[in-house]
Amino acid sequence: MELDLATIADLFGRSFSLWWAIIPGIALGLAVGVLPGFSPQNTLIILLPVTLAMDVEAALAFMISLYCANHLSGGIPAILVNIPGSAGAAATCIDGYQMTKKGQAQQALMLSFIASVAGGLITSVAVLGVLPFLAELGLILRSVEMVVIILFGLTLIAVLAAKDMLKGLIGGAFGLMLGAIGTDQVYSTPRATFGFLELYDGLPLVPVLIGLFAISECLVMLEEKFGGGSKPATQQRPQWADTLDGIRLSLRYWWQIVWTAFLGLAIGVIPGAGAYIASFVAYQQSRLFSKTPEKYGTGFAPGVIAPESANNGVTSGTLVPTMAIGIPGGSTAAVMMIVLQYQGITLGPRLFQDSPNIAYGVFVMMTVAYIFMIPLILPMARYASKVVTVPVHVIVPLILGLTVIGAFADREYMFDMALALGFGVIGYIAVKTNYHVTSILIGVLLGPIFERYLLRSLRIGQGDIMVLFSSPIANALWVLLVISVVLPIWRERRLARRAAA
Repeated sequence: MELDLATIADLFGRSFSLWWAIIPGIALGLAVGVLPGFSPQNTLIILLPVTLAMDVEAALAFMISLYCANHLSGGIPAILVNIPGSAGAAATCIDGYQMTKKGQAQQALMLSFIASVAGGLITSVAVLGVLPFLAELGLILRSVEMVVIILFGLTLIAVLAAKDMLKGLIGGAFGLMLGAIGTDQVYSTPRATFGFLELYDGLPLVPVLIGLFAISECLVMLEEKFGGGSKPATQQRPQWADTLDGIRLSLRYWWQIVWTAFLGLAIGVIPGAGAYIASFVAYQQSRLFSKTPEKYGTGFAPGVIAPESANNGVTSGTLVPTMAIGIPGGSTAAVMMIVLQYQGITLGPRLFQDSPNIAYGVFVMMTVAYIFMIPLILPMARYASKVVTVPVHVIVPLILGLTVIGAFADREYMFDMALALGFGVIGYIAVKTNYHVTSILIGVLLGPIFERYLLRSLRIGQGDIMVLFSSPIANALWVLLVISVVLPIWRERRLARRAAA
C-alpha cells in the first residue's frame, strides 16, 4: 500500500473518531506515569481482558495513548520531588529537580511537556515516511553495535563525575557491581544472590529505582524538616507568567528537541533498547555538544529537554520492529502484540499488504494521541507544580506509601518492598556523602545489558575481542564514542588553561 494524501486523511479521520478510547487512555497513562513502580506494560496486562474484548482499532488507540501519556508524565515526579516516574525519566532528575529547587518548577514542567509532545509528534510523523528503512535498521544493528551504543550511556557516569571524578567513578563502579547480581549470562551460575531466589533474575529495576530516588529523597526531606538540616528552598506561587516563560525556553532550544527526538527514535528501533538508554545517551550527547557544558546539573533547560524528547521519541521507535518484522521493541509493545495476534493479525512484512490500516494507523493514532495532549500541558504545568507547596509531613507519608506499594506491584514479592527500603538507605548515604545516585543507577541499569551483548558478541567471534571492530557501523560508533570521551577532557583542560592565564 502506497501512502498518499487521501489515505493519510482517511487514517487521521478514523483515529480522531476514536477519541472515546484515546482520552481515557491518556488520563490513565498520566496517572500511571506519575506513580513510581506502575509501568504501562503492567497496566495493560491488568486491562488485557478489556482490550481483548474491544475492536482492534479501538484497543490499539487506547493502548498507544496510555503508552505515550505514560512517557510524558514520568518526568513530573522527577522534576518536582526528584523521583522518576519511570526509568526513562531518571536522567530528567539531574537538571529538572535543580530547577525546582531554584523556584522554577513550572518552567521545568513546561520544558518537559513541550519536549515530550514535540518529540513524540515529530518522530511519529517521520516514521510514516521512513518506516521500511527503520525496519531494516533494527536488523542491521546487532550485538556488536549494541555494545558501543550502551557504552555511550555508560559514559554519562564520566559526565556526572566531571565535578568529582573519583566519587562519580566509584558510584558508577558500585552500580555495575550491583548490576552483576543474579545468574551469569553463560552458565546461569548464581552470583552474589546470598541464597535469595528473588535475586536469581538480577536486581529488580523498580525497587532499585524507588529506593535510590524516592525513599532516599523522603529521608532527606525529613532531615531537612525535623533534623536541623539545610533549609529547603522556598517555592513561589504558581503563575501563568512562569508557564509562558517555560514556553519561551522551549522555543529557544527547539533544535535540541528535534535532534534528541530522532536520537531516541533510532535507539527505540533496536529491539531491547529501552527509553532509559535513549534518555541517558541523549543527555550525554547534549552536554557533549553544548557550548556551556558546565551548566548541566545546575538546572539547565537543555538538561531537561534532551532526555524527555528522547524518551518520547522511543515510543514510535519501539513499535517499528513490532509492526515491520514481528519482533516487539519493548515490553509494552509485546503486550500490544498479544492483543493483535488474538485478533488474528499477523505482524511482519505482509501486514502492510493485508492490514495497511493497522500498519500505518498505529503511528497515525500515536500522532493523534500527542495532539490530544497539547491542550493539557498548559494547565498541567501550573497545577502540577503546586505539589512542591505541600507540607513535608503530608507529602512524605504519601510518597512512601505509594512507592512501597509500587515496589510490591511489579513482581508481587514482599522481598521487593524490603529491597526498596534497603536501597533507600544506600541512596540516602550517597546523597549525604556527595555521591551521585544517578551514576549508581546507570551502572545497575546498563551493566547487565552490556554484559549480555558483550558476551554474545564474543561468542560470535569465538572469543576474539577484535570482533567488536569487525563492523563498519560499529567502527564509526567507536570513533564517535572516543570523541565523546576525549572532547570533554580536552575542553576542560582548555578552560583551565584560560582561567590560569
